[in-house]
Parts: sequence; structure tokens; C-alpha cells
Amino acid sequence: MAAVAVATRWWLLLMLSAAELGVAPAPQPPNILLLLMDDMGWGDLGVYGEPSRETPNLDQMAAEGMLFPNFYTANPLCSPSRAALLTGRLPIRSGFYTTNGHARNAHGLCCSAAYTPQEIVGGIPDSELLLPALLKGAGYASKIVGKWHLGHRPQFHPLKHGFDEWFGSPNCHFGPYDNKARPNIPVYRDQEMVGRFYEEFPINLKTGEANLTQIYLQEALEFIQRQQAAHRPFFLYWAVDATHAPVYASKPFLGTSQRGRYGDAIRELDDSVGRILRLLQDLGIAENTFVFFTSDNGAALISAPRQGGSNGPFLCGKQTTFEGGMREPAIAWWPGHIPAGQVSHQLGSIMDLFTTSLSLAGLEPPRDRAIDGVDLLPAMLQGHLTDRPIFYYRGNTLMAVTLGLYKAHFWTWTNSWEEFKQGIDFCPGQNVSGVTTHSQEEHTKLPLIFHLGRDPGERFPLSIASIEYLDALRRITPVVQQHQEALVPGQPQLNVCNRAVMNWAPPGCEKLGKCLTPPESVPEKCSWPH
Repeated sequence: MAAVAVATRWWLLLMLSAAELGVAPAPQPPNILLLLMDDMGWGDLGVYGEPSRETPNLDQMAAEGMLFPNFYTANPLCSPSRAALLTGRLPIRSGFYTTNGHARNAHGLCCSAAYTPQEIVGGIPDSELLLPALLKGAGYASKIVGKWHLGHRPQFHPLKHGFDEWFGSPNCHFGPYDNKARPNIPVYRDQEMVGRFYEEFPINLKTGEANLTQIYLQEALEFIQRQQAAHRPFFLYWAVDATHAPVYASKPFLGTSQRGRYGDAIRELDDSVGRILRLLQDLGIAENTFVFFTSDNGAALISAPRQGGSNGPFLCGKQTTFEGGMREPAIAWWPGHIPAGQVSHQLGSIMDLFTTSLSLAGLEPPRDRAIDGVDLLPAMLQGHLTDRPIFYYRGNTLMAVTLGLYKAHFWTWTNSWEEFKQGIDFCPGQNVSGVTTHSQEEHTKLPLIFHLGRDPGERFPLSIASIEYLDALRRITPVVQQHQEALVPGQPQLNVCNRAVMNWAPPGCEKLGKCLTPPESVPEKCSWPH
């Protein structure tokens, strides 16, 4: 069911206040900018304690806005977390999981030993209602800049799911490939490719030089200027990927960070965010523009330190449901509305950006399906906190839940011993006996429970004989039971792979003379090792 336009409480209060002052109400709802980083860790920003202090623009954004230290993704992996953001639903509801193995991360490291995302047959189902499609009901123009990652086949593309414009790629920027065994990933403008990574859009793996962040920045600035000139509310989803291995930066930023190439990428992204915010101020629309900055999952410690970031005090990283894989940097900025220099201890989720954005637009969420995101405006504007759980899924398995300050693990697993012995380590230097296990350990009867206030690193589970443990378990158990009894999983989209569906001949390839011949179609069951 389409979202129904309603005057939300905050919008009604704004209009009533304006009426009392004898001025006309705001002519349009606020613009919405969601700035989503790729594999950026909680500890990568100066405001979160990164010692080199190389993110002055993001630190200033936090000083002028609100910091969320307890903000979570919906999955410790790129693709499912992006589905969650744009649908407001756990990935298991929209089908962004696999049943080919218990608690498996489909898409792996964005490519596994056997697969890249190009082989995956599935994508975002037509039955899912995405944020840009719903925002059309309030007159918003929308654009995605950067990585889509919700299906690379044409029927899954952004313009088929509500976006008006797109500049970016359907997959990660892995490569280069030889265009024989695998094609290089295409870059799109709207519905047609305009080139491929490592060809028209070069990335120098040796030096780390690429101009992509600058290109993505210009796309954002131009879109904002165009919509402001048209006096139309806009939704910009800036999903850049410079901090996903192989990390890259443009020449002016290479070699400028104390943190190496990963830090160079961070510095360029920080500079880009600063330029976006300054443009909003220069155009006089900052007070009518809501901006939220976060990341899709925790830093990929398997790539650190040269190609990965920091998760601060938290355990492990991307691929895991420990705090390092799920807790994200998060900053809200809306001058004149969100009080400056505030810290909110609201438990937040990337799915809340869906519900909050609809609320900003004066729209209600769809009522014909479960929506997991909550409206963060009461927390941002009035300091009202909502008691809600955070569910940690890995593939088709509920691994953990946080309620208040207590986190209960029902399953623990990093990756297999076989992978670990090959040097694949999701928790380097962080072995915690009985917690960072290399076999799938079940704790559903007596979960491991941590107090995240005293022990954010998940190193000291509560004694199962303690009153504190029993009290926490009594609170958590009915919440989990209710969730699991009501859960209706979507049809899994990440089970089937086929080399024939890779980006051989994307729309527009014939105009560029870049169509490639696909191999014979051989569908097979995807194998996800972790």
C-alpha cells in the first residue's frame, strides 16, 4: 500500500508556530540527504576518538548537530544493509539473505574465492516499497550517487524502484577483470552504462589513485543546485565507496594522511561532506535540509590496516555480529531544528532513516507490511528516547539482540578454522575465549549476555548465576519470542548464481561498443563460506 500523506506531529507544530507568529508556513517539506559510507568504522572519525583528528568537517558537522554513539546497521555486510536502509525492514524480510548455509554472509567480502556480486541472480523484489518511490507522494525529486548493490540486472536498477536519477555502479569496484572470464563493473548514468571501472573510470591499484570521489561529489553538488533552482524538495542518497577495499583517493589527497591510503580516502570524503554542507549554507537552504551521515557496516578488519579502518573499542568487524561489525558512526545535522552539540543515547538503526525520512516528508510508513525502523525525530528534536530492541542477523540466523544496555548472543561465530588458518581473520588481535569462536556455537538456551555500558568490547560475559543476568534474560526473552513468532521471511534472493547474468552487456553498451558475449547459462547454488 502506498504511503498516505499526513501532517506529522512535528510538521503540524511548525505550521502552528508559524501561524501564531503571523508568517506563512514553510512552502515545502525539508530536503533529505543520506550520506552512506562503505566499510567505514565507528572509530574512523575524530569526534569518535580517532587520534590523528583528520576529519575536521565531519567533526564540525557533529558539533553543529547530534551524535549517535549507539547507532547500528541491520547486517554486517554491504548489500543487505542497503536494502534495510531503503525499505525500513530487516534484510530477512526483503529476501536479502541466503538459505544455502546456516548464518552465512551472502556477498562475502563483496567477492569470495568463488563469486563476485556479478554472479548473483536475485535482487530487490518488486514487492518491496523503497524510500524514493514513497517520497514521490510528497513531490520529492530523488537521486542516488554511488553504489546501488541491490541487484545488477536491469529489472533491479534504481530507476525501476523509485529513483529519478542515478550516477554510479550496481556493484563494488573490484577488478580489473579481463572481460573474458568476468567483465569489468559498469558505471551508469540513469538507465544506461557510460563506461566501466578500470576502463573509462580508472582505479590505479598500485598507487590508489582514482577520481571517483570527486566525480561523485560533483554529481551531488549539481543535483542540489538544480533542485534548489526548481524550488523542489529533493532526496539525495550519496552512497560512495572509497573506503571499501581496494581503497582509493584522488591525487591531491594521496599521501596526506598519517593513516596511509585508507586515511587518504577518509580525508577526501571528509572534505566532500564539508563542501556539500557549505553549498547548502551558501544556497540558503541549510535550515530546510536534513542531513544524516553513517556507514553500511563496520570496518573490514580483514583489510586493515592498509585497506581497512577502525572500529574503536568494539569487538571484531565487518562480517560479524559483534559490535565492531554492526555499530556505526552516525551524525544528524539540521540547523535551526536539531540542537547543536548534542549526543543522543537513543538506540538507532539504519532502518530508522527510512521511517524518519517519511516523517520529515509528512508521510506515514506503509501499513501492509512490517516496518522495523522507528522515527528518530522525537529523539532529535525533543530528546525523547524510545525503548526498542536491535536485532543482529547474519544470513538467515538471529545471532544476537540488544535491549537497553544488555546484549545477548544466541550464536557466536567469526569464520571457520579452515579460513582462519588461511589468514582470513575478522577479529585480528582480538581473540576472546568462548566468544570469538571459529565454529558456530549455539547459546539459545543460555545466551552470552554483556553489559555494553561497562563492557563495550564484549569481553566479560555476565555470570549466568548472577541476578543481573537473570533480570536481563527475563527482559530479553519475550522480546525475542515475539519477534521470531511474527517474522515472515521473504523469498531468499542470494541463493542462485549464474555466470551468464554478469555485466556482459548492460543497457547502453551497444552505443559505446562495449557489449560482451555472455557464457552459456548455468544456474547453480551459490556457495558462501562465511
